Amino acid sequence: MIIQALAFYLFAGVTVAAGVMVIAARNPVHSVLFLILAFFNSAGLFILLGAEFLAMILVVVYVGAVAVLFLFVVMMLDINFVEMRHGFLQYLPVGALVAIILLTELVLLFGAWVVTPVALQTMQRPIPAVEEVTNTHALGQVLYTDYFYLFQASGLILLVAMIGAIVLTLRQREGVRRQSIPTQLARRHEDSLEIKDVPTGSGI
Repeated sequence: MIIQALAFYLFAGVTVAAGVMVIAARNPVHSVLFLILAFFNSAGLFILLGAEFLAMILVVVYVGAVAVLFLFVVMMLDINFVEMRHGFLQYLPVGALVAIILLTELVLLFGAWVVTPVALQTMQRPIPAVEEVTNTHALGQVLYTDYFYLFQASGLILLVAMIGAIVLTLRQREGVRRQSIPTQLARRHEDSLEIKDVPTGSGI
């Protein structure tokens, strides 16, 4: 138990510190790297909870795909962050107003938070033995029954994010040749290959 407690505090402390550095780092590339560190330590917390499938998904999907995608998008956009910081004080009152509104909404939300009867009925159900239901089976049963529409909505959000990343990076540049798929498909064998009959002894 002592080793598990030490491991929990280690993973939790590093996760919280990495999360703070994600929003505190000035360099966006450093923020993405701290985000990857937070994901890895969150996976360690899932393993301590016995949810090894969630830990694997967190590492494979978020670290291997989403975080790397963020890193490449930040590097490809070539944003001038020094120029963006010039108007910080100008938008500070509006940002503070939005932050106060969101804080008020969160306080009202948690103040009026109640447990729904559906959740109470779910908690009162008999829990099967671990040997009968695996971690993946239990997760899929809850995900594709009670939270099916939310799962589909999250997929649509990721699709919109992917399209947005493609649109942001797909811009015209002078002096750069772009790939033309119709031209490549319409290319004929006669236009791309020419056979020369060089007589023997007359070559270079």
